[in-house]
Amino acid sequence: MALIVQKFGGSSVANIERIENVARKVIASRDAGNQVVVVVSAMKGETDRLTDLAHAAAQTSNPRPRELDLLLSTGETVTIALLTMVLERLGAEARCYTGAQVQILTDSAFSKARIQEIDAEPIREDLGAGRIVVVAGFQGVDENGSITTLGRGGSDTTAVALAAALEADECQIYTDVDGVYTTDPRVVPTARRLDQITFEEMLELASLGSKVLQIRAVEFAGKYQVPLRVLSSFEDGPGTLITMEGEDMQQGSMEEPLIAGIAFSRDEAKLTMLGVPDTPGIAAQILGPIASANIEVDMIVQNISNDGLTDFTFTVQKRDYERAMETLRRLAAELSAREVFGDTSIGKLSLVGVGMRSHAGVASKMFDALAAEGINIQMISTSEIKISVVVEEKYLELGTRALHRAFDLDDESGRTVSVEGQSA
Repeated sequence: MALIVQKFGGSSVANIERIENVARKVIASRDAGNQVVVVVSAMKGETDRLTDLAHAAAQTSNPRPRELDLLLSTGETVTIALLTMVLERLGAEARCYTGAQVQILTDSAFSKARIQEIDAEPIREDLGAGRIVVVAGFQGVDENGSITTLGRGGSDTTAVALAAALEADECQIYTDVDGVYTTDPRVVPTARRLDQITFEEMLELASLGSKVLQIRAVEFAGKYQVPLRVLSSFEDGPGTLITMEGEDMQQGSMEEPLIAGIAFSRDEAKLTMLGVPDTPGIAAQILGPIASANIEVDMIVQNISNDGLTDFTFTVQKRDYERAMETLRRLAAELSAREVFGDTSIGKLSLVGVGMRSHAGVASKMFDALAAEGINIQMISTSEIKISVVVEEKYLELGTRALHRAFDLDDESGRTVSVEGQSA
């Protein structure tokens, strides 16, 4: 008997009809001989509705975090109750739990809490009694008894954390796509669904713009070696298995794909400070205050020194642009910088694949493909399994299609797909 954790997102539980569809999938898995734990998100649009209510009530865009988390957690609480009622109506014995009832213990970082500990014993007792267990995703409780939330997409993290605590055989993430694709099928209709991908590749894709899985969930799964499978809530199929490198993958073999996927992100902004002193520690002097403002920096370029001066450029998420620019302007006077300017019309395009470790020439092939389309590269960042470039935002989709063709990632059957999901 296998123990399976299944997670269903907001679009999968958007109304009673879809909740019934989820219930039937869960019962089918139980009838196949599995013990099943279900993690659900709030119904589609509910978190946004509750957020709008909070802003209206508090008359501010920043309501008190503790009370906001309590409010937002009610979305998932509604869903677990409804799903449990439907399961019982369909003849399955079920029991539901909020994050606090399961004792998903987190820190007190409201809106972005991190899981510290899970008491899995009540769930084990229910599973042993033959019940289906339904748990609210996205939420937990801190040591003071305050309700906390894990941030957008946090239900994925809840599911993986429960799978780790229960030593589940597999964690299945049901969404509105039938797996992980080589890129966003809405941009490249011939994008191919991957049968398997490594945790490392999936983590890179998630961090670079693919929204199939939350980054923290992939990190958690990789750390505790929880096999993940991405499946469709609306159609049957094998989905995509996310697992450790080396499991049924032969590193360096001819069958190993060179590139697993292409990710792109529009949520990018570039800031430049011209004419700063080229002295030891200048990067820390610039980026230290940026970090203190809780702004995450991505790509960094420092130019060659000229007359003792250098230019310093870095990228941040677009929502952090104004705050980062304010910080840079304050620093400019202190550092006697010549000028500070920025650009919010950029995007990031990335190739990801463990096959890069054993193949040369990936970067040059990428640059040739972009050059052939007249796309200028502004910044470059590389790692062992990733190459990212910054280009004008208007060229992101053209660049994605060009790279998809250049690296032979199109579906060989020539079929096209139409989905809501994988996006940047």
